[in-house]
Amino acid sequence: MLLDELKPVEALLTADFRSIEPRLQALDKHLTLRTYCDGYTLGGFDTALWLALRGNKAATSFIKRGALANLARWFQYIEENHPEIQAEIKAKDAAAKAKTAAASKAGANYALALQDADQGVVTRFLPEPSGYLHIGHAKAALLSDYFAHQAYKGKLLLRLDDTNPSKEKEEYQDAILEDLALMGVKPDQQSFTSDYFDYLYDMCIRMIKEGHAYADDTLQMEMRDQRWNGIASKRRDRSVEENLRIFAEMKQGSEEGLANCIRAKISVDNPNKAMRDPVIYRCNVDVPHHRTGFQWKIYPTYDFACPIVDSKEGVTHALRSTEYTDRNPQYQWFIDTLKIRQVHMWDFARMNFIKTFLSKRKLAKLVDTGRVWGWDDPRMPTIRGVRRRGMTIPALREFILKQGPSRNVTTMDWGMFWSTNKKEIDPIAPRHTAISQKDVVKVIVTGAEAPAEPFTADKPKHPKNKEIGTKKLAFASELVMDQADAKSFKEGEEITLMAWGNAFVREIGSGEAIPTLTCELNLKGDVKSTEKKVTWLASKGQELVPAELWDFDYLITKDVLGEDDNMEDFLTPVTETMEDAWCDEATKELKKDDIIQLERRGYYRVDKGLGNWKDGEEGAKGKRLVLFAIPTGKK
Repeated sequence: MLLDELKPVEALLTADFRSIEPRLQALDKHLTLRTYCDGYTLGGFDTALWLALRGNKAATSFIKRGALANLARWFQYIEENHPEIQAEIKAKDAAAKAKTAAASKAGANYALALQDADQGVVTRFLPEPSGYLHIGHAKAALLSDYFAHQAYKGKLLLRLDDTNPSKEKEEYQDAILEDLALMGVKPDQQSFTSDYFDYLYDMCIRMIKEGHAYADDTLQMEMRDQRWNGIASKRRDRSVEENLRIFAEMKQGSEEGLANCIRAKISVDNPNKAMRDPVIYRCNVDVPHHRTGFQWKIYPTYDFACPIVDSKEGVTHALRSTEYTDRNPQYQWFIDTLKIRQVHMWDFARMNFIKTFLSKRKLAKLVDTGRVWGWDDPRMPTIRGVRRRGMTIPALREFILKQGPSRNVTTMDWGMFWSTNKKEIDPIAPRHTAISQKDVVKVIVTGAEAPAEPFTADKPKHPKNKEIGTKKLAFASELVMDQADAKSFKEGEEITLMAWGNAFVREIGSGEAIPTLTCELNLKGDVKSTEKKVTWLASKGQELVPAELWDFDYLITKDVLGEDDNMEDFLTPVTETMEDAWCDEATKELKKDDIIQLERRGYYRVDKGLGNWKDGEEGAKGKRLVLFAIPTGKK
């Protein structure tokens, strides 16, 4: 490439990444066997060019990935050997970091200045009904909702991308709609990609007629190898008539049709492999579509349908996670080639958490193999899973919106996620008591202040929030207490019986597991002076409520699974524990989804109340509370 042809490039590099990618490829070609673009030392053109690229975050990120080897070499060489031109850049970086640090106290930065926003903003959320929504989907939904309804007072479209009947079910579709409603996401319009199957079919016919698509019967593995190695398919130069004939066979689901797919004729060897003649239509005759049945035997791919239907439905801004960044040029190619209405794209970083994967394929495998109880298992990173674990919707929304639309990809610890929830539930969670049934210790209360007969007293359910109400607390001379507490006592030690008062430990029964204790009440004692404040339950004067206390661990043992890691090798062997316990009588009123705090144990969500059991479901153990421990962010 002649230097004069490169001269205009520098002035254009502040544009969006899609428009400059072809120019980057031209630069890469020019830099073959060259240290500098112009001459043998750093000159004005190379300086201006490097600074322009360095100032474009998307371009810098792309270059550093190394897809364009010559350009990456040149960029790194100047960065390492010419610090004299970088003072201004470093000053801007420092200012940006300071601004980010200051803004982080208030939450994420949403000042994106979306292109052409003054002409109206229409965003969309585009889930595939092939599984339940996970927290990554929640971010996409909430960000699209935020920019449509809060930032720009526009519209949010919900379109279910139902283009693969082999994976999709009406069950998933209904669950998606329910989860969005629970999160407070209210789309202005709902549709399905299948609503546009006729339109997409016509678009594919047009692509073939205009020479932009061809039928290919190359075997799948061979096609994959050819795309990877930049080798053209032998079918790439089929005539338009032949391609149309074969597409008709595909529509009929004939033997010849089933052997073919339709590929967009974009490029054979583009450095961006997403641009290497992607498949846009394929056959599926074995499984009925959950909406159209067996009406269609061919289905468009997501990559083909997405830009076309986005444009057709009036979407102005498509927000997608950064995993689609390499496919953005492909999205733009379909818009340019078909000459349809422009849709602007904005990429945001998906949420990644340690010891967690969000691949629906991997999550489905856990469900199908019985490793978890289902898509709503409290160990699953689905919306239903974290809700069943005890995450509240207000906390979920707050956490995700605080992450904002940043493109910086990070892997987060779950601590902040759950600590956000704790701030939401702590002021309103009623306090109750649970004592482990295993090796439970019987306590005899003596002394002048010991009750002759059991009695109850009204006590606040929450020590700092009277609006939560009161509960009946039973007092008696016979109590039960946790074995772990009893083992920590010494005879003569003064302890505090929480919500009652002090007592002296007088006798400790012998045995590996302590069977009994005798305590002498000392209600005049100073509760601030005792080291041990312990929970207890009166075993007389109330009907103790049986409960199961469940806790859960991460599903995998490794913080981040690599591409070559086998998921099976890193599954945590035991991910749930259950402890049988007794709870105070007031808990018998609890119902499913209530959130409580068990004193000295933590927060729990009620998965089953006593009234939530179906006839015969309770089994030999009888009706009981089922409580799931809610993480608080503390390790």
